[in-house]
Amino acid sequence: MAGTVVFDLDGTLADTSGDLIAAANACFTGRGLDPLLDPVADALIAFHGGRAMLRAGYARMAADTLLPPGAEDEDYARLLVHYGEAIAVHTKLYPGTEAALDALADAGHILAVCTNKPEALAETLLRELGIRDRFAAMIGADTLPVRKPDPRPYQAAVERAGGIVTRSFLVGDTETDRKTATAAGVPVALVAFGPEGEALTRLAPEAMLAHFDDLPALAADWLA
Repeated sequence: MAGTVVFDLDGTLADTSGDLIAAANACFTGRGLDPLLDPVADALIAFHGGRAMLRAGYARMAADTLLPPGAEDEDYARLLVHYGEAIAVHTKLYPGTEAALDALADAGHILAVCTNKPEALAETLLRELGIRDRFAAMIGADTLPVRKPDPRPYQAAVERAGGIVTRSFLVGDTETDRKTATAAGVPVALVAFGPEGEALTRLAPEAMLAHFDDLPALAADWLA
């Protein structure tokens, strides 16, 4: 009997850090500041969300630089606009992503996405990457009133895809994904090829994926 494999998006299916950081830097330069984030060195910050990038950049401003009240909210709104206009310039699927999705589908498994990226942006990105039709459901940060690590977005992703939560597992790349899986009562496989790499073993996931080539066999084992 097949099951459901649910994927996070940023840092799991695709390396989106370059485009996310470019959007944040556009906000900084729009205020007359330098680009304050580095697309390589700050990749991990990008996967913690837009506000995390803005705050990291603000912390690097000159000590005598003052921001007006409400600057973070204004810049966050601008960041979403900048990002939406250039969402797949640098973003690439991780090696083996499409082959793994094909293998899972061929084995009869249902695929879904559960991400803390806003739903409209996630839909756009998946289409730009050419893989939206691989997934039977997609739940974003604002699809429901709650977001990961609350288990309800994960449960909704499985159920809307036509699956059963007890015959599913999550593939992710952050502590949020670890907590989501625990709250939903399902196993999690964390990817070792994202920005944190093998450091994610500290979260004691049920599995670490060195490459997407390993995912079909893992699914066969866990969903057998």
